[in-house]
Amino acid sequence: MEQVLKYFSDFTPRQLEQFRLLEPLYREWNEKINVVSRKDIDSLYEKHVLHSLAIAAVADLPDGYQVVDLGTGGGFPGIPLAIFFPEVKFHLVDSIGKKLKVVEAVAEGLGLQNVTVQHTRVEDIKNRKFDLVVSRAVAPLIDLWRWSKPLVKKAGNGPTGLICLKGGDLAAEISESGVRPKMLPIYKIFPEEFFQEKYVVAVQ
Repeated sequence: MEQVLKYFSDFTPRQLEQFRLLEPLYREWNEKINVVSRKDIDSLYEKHVLHSLAIAAVADLPDGYQVVDLGTGGGFPGIPLAIFFPEVKFHLVDSIGKKLKVVEAVAEGLGLQNVTVQHTRVEDIKNRKFDLVVSRAVAPLIDLWRWSKPLVKKAGNGPTGLICLKGGDLAAEISESGVRPKMLPIYKIFPEEFFQEKYVVAVQ
């Protein structure tokens, strides 16, 4: 928890309590359904929560915005972002149903009113548009952008398009994708060893 408070301080008592509850909730659920690797659960706040909040550090999401988290897995980056932006609506999507069971339980345990979940493949989301797509390292950029484009509204009063979290040498992946993303090294925002070679990648 102190890793988060090292970089963010402007939280309400309710948000602080929600962030504090993340670890016991994920520990409890991880015993039943493994959504966070055993070695990562001890550094949940750095490797999952703070990592997710790199998006909040670079993108200010207006109240009422609608955001879809593609391939949310155990709820990252969607759940930490939903705590951070209580007036933004987050729709968390994954093709693996048992992971979403954990996401729903965690959201309920936190009392998050701004989270919905859907068990589906992203290509099967029809008749819905969002202001922004977020994702964490679930697929190559070329696929993420192909899936995101049909879901994004043409204009919003904040950031639009795709913002994803990626790691490693992305030169070939970006070249293949045919898009010109903006890239920000997370290490510049959170100078912790874990974030070396990790990036926030944004495609408008």
